[in-house]
Amino acid sequence: MANGNGLRLINFSDCHLIETAGARLRGVDTDAMLGALIERLVTAEPVPDAFLLTGDLSQDGSPASYRRARGHLARLGAVAHCIPGNHDAPAVMAETMAGGRVRLDRVLARDGWQVIFLDSTVPGEDDGFLRDDELAALDAALAARPGDHALVCLHHHPVAVGGAWEDFVSLENAAALFAVLDRHAGVRGLLWGHIHQPFDGWRSAMRLMGTPATCFQFMPDGAGGLRVTAGRPGYRRLELRAGGEIGTEVVWLDDNAPRR
Repeated sequence: MANGNGLRLINFSDCHLIETAGARLRGVDTDAMLGALIERLVTAEPVPDAFLLTGDLSQDGSPASYRRARGHLARLGAVAHCIPGNHDAPAVMAETMAGGRVRLDRVLARDGWQVIFLDSTVPGEDDGFLRDDELAALDAALAARPGDHALVCLHHHPVAVGGAWEDFVSLENAAALFAVLDRHAGVRGLLWGHIHQPFDGWRSAMRLMGTPATCFQFMPDGAGGLRVTAGRPGYRRLELRAGGEIGTEVVWLDDNAPRR
């Protein structure tokens, strides 16, 4: 969909790879789940303009987990733009993964759109916070291309998603984020991971989107503490259209899909 007609993207998130291949997290082999999802993407999806990974590639920040993540991503037919999540070690992630088809850039700009990537992580914490320099970089990127539509990506959710545990570990300074976004009319969407479940909503004309995990999903109500449902990886298709509209849908690995 490039060349003046917008962008076609695929977003997946929260892979939670562990230092030892085959190790299980909450009973799930996270490597196997990611491998199955990658297989689906390369056999059943047309190659998009880019892939977006919205954090928690690793569960433990280990170099071995990032090396395996890079190996998985090498199978994809387009570049993969990655941001860190609360379980990631950003410095290790950058040293181990950057290069080739893996990008850790601030902005992807083409065909009348810019996709802006933010780091909302706080060392040692599960919840998120956007530092002053992150907010300033966002403001500068939006101001630099006032004629473009924009999609902003981060790991932590800035709005309540309806889960007691998930909403406890959300973005702490969401009001500061929206104060920046509200100054720029071209912002069309906000995309995040972290919640291990799909979310779709609106804030005025801004589309709000949360993407499920590639490993296990959190139960939506969060009653009685954190509960998960194992398996069923998911990802999100996005169409960033020339007129500024965002078309999107969540795809589950067990859905039927035609091969490309």
